Amino acid sequence: MENNTIIQENSDFLFIYDATLSNPNGDPDQENKPRMDYDTNTNLVTDTRVKRSIRDYLKASGNEIFVDMEGDTKVSPDSKLKAVINRILADETLVDSFFGESPYKEVFVKIISEKKATDPIFKALQDKKNLELNSFILEQLVKQQFIDIRMFGSAFAIGGFSKAYTGPIQLNWGYSLHKVDLVESNTIVTTMNDDSSTFGKDYRVHYSMLAFNGTINKYVAKSTGLTVADRTLFRQMIWESISAMPTRSKLNQYAKLYVEIVYNEGFSNGHFGDLRNLVSTKPDEIIRKVEDVHVDLSKLLTIILENQGEGKAIKEVIFKNQLTDDKI
Repeated sequence: MENNTIIQENSDFLFIYDATLSNPNGDPDQENKPRMDYDTNTNLVTDTRVKRSIRDYLKASGNEIFVDMEGDTKVSPDSKLKAVINRILADETLVDSFFGESPYKEVFVKIISEKKATDPIFKALQDKKNLELNSFILEQLVKQQFIDIRMFGSAFAIGGFSKAYTGPIQLNWGYSLHKVDLVESNTIVTTMNDDSSTFGKDYRVHYSMLAFNGTINKYVAKSTGLTVADRTLFRQMIWESISAMPTRSKLNQYAKLYVEIVYNEGFSNGHFGDLRNLVSTKPDEIIRKVEDVHVDLSKLLTIILENQGEGKAIKEVIFKNQLTDDKI
C-alpha cells in the first residue's frame, strides 16, 4: 500500500506508559495534583494530555500543527489559520501546488486580483459569498498541512471558515492498572530577575503504570485524509513523545507497551472490546516502584493468536515492548 493513500483498515490499540516520581496529568481544579479517582486510588490521565504530547513532538519534529501552544498559552484558532493562509496563499509558487487542477483556483485568483492592495489574503476571503471556496481551502489545509487534524480532528469556527472534523484516531482517558499513592513536598518558586521566592506544593505519584485504549477508523480517515504514512508517524509519535518532550513535572515517564490490532475487511473497531480488560497487574495494591509490578498479557496474547489467519479478524499486529521479560 502506498504511503500517501488513505488508510484502508480499522484498528484498535493499547498503549501503556509509566511514571515515576512525576505528575502525569495535573488537575488545575485540585492544586495541580495528579488526576485521581480517590474512590479506587486510581491515577487518571486525559486523552487531551496524551494528544498534547504528540502535538508538541510533531511540531518539534518539523510538522505543521493547528492546535498549537506558545509557552503555556494556546494559540488562538483564528490567529493560526490567518497566519498559515496568508503565508501559503501569498506565494504564487505554493498556490499552484495547493490548488492543483481545481476550478477553485480561478475563483481564488479573481478574489485576490480585486482585493485592496493593503488587505491580507485572509480578510479578502472572509466574505460569505466565498463559503464554497473556503471549504475547499480548509480541506486542503487539513490534508496538506495540519497533520494533527488529520489524526485527531478539530473544529474551525472562524468568520468565513466553519467546519468540524472528527479525528480518525481517538483514545480514552487512561487509568493506572493498580492503586497509586501520591507524594507531596514543598518547592521553592523563584521568578527570573526577581530575588523573592515563594513556597508552593509539588504533588507527584510515587509510581503509576497507565493504560489507554484507542481506535483508528478507516471511514473517518476519508474526511481528514489520514494516510498510511500518517498512521506510521502516529505510531512513532505516541511511542516517543512521552519521554521526548520532558518538563520538570514530566520527567521519568516512559513508553512501555504499544499493541495495535489491525483488522481484516469486514471487522469493525471494538471487536475485542477495551483492550485494557485483557491486561492485569500484580500485586493489586499500591505500588511504589517498577520493580514491584508484574504485567499479565496472557489474555491479550491468546486473543491475538486465536484470531489471526484466513477468515479471522486480525490482519496484522503492531507490537512495541519495553517491558522486561521478568515483568510479563
